[in-house]
Formats: sequence, C-alpha cells, structure tokens
Amino acid sequence: MKKNPQRTCIGCNEKKDKKDLIRIVKNKDGEINIDRTGKANGRGAYICDSIECLEKAVKCKKLEKVFETRIEEEIYNKLRGVIIDSAK
Repeated sequence: MKKNPQRTCIGCNEKKDKKDLIRIVKNKDGEINIDRTGKANGRGAYICDSIECLEKAVKCKKLEKVFETRIEEEIYNKLRGVIIDSAK
C-alpha cells in the first residue's frame, strides 16, 4: 500500500496529505508563485485550502519567515483568489 506524503500547513501547523494542500514555491530567481502541480523547482511551503489558515499565515508573516524575503500583497491576493475559487 502506497503512503501519501504528509506536509505541515504554515497556517494551522496541522499535518495533512500533500494533495490536500496548496504549495507556494520560491524559485532560484526569488520569484514566488503558486504551484498547482507540486513539482516546480524551488523552496516550497504548504497551506490549507482555507481563508482562516491563510489569514493566520499573513498575520504572523509565516511565508516571509519561510522564504526569508518580503512577500508582496499581490501574492497574498492571488492565494485568496485560488482559495475562494476552489471553495466554489
């Protein structure tokens, strides 16, 4: 039986299956993107598919700590859009 890889959400700190989380990736050029495939090269962070987890991560600046860089508001807005779209 194949095991599902587990990842920790940066918002709520709960371990969940990788496929149930949204991956945010910082590539070697310093660009931060949302990785739907889960296979893009770069440093990854995972977040639950919920606005509550995203807002916790924004409030505590978790993404900035993980990627060691300032995160533009545009990235957070893209994430909000992805989460809202998937909720429909």
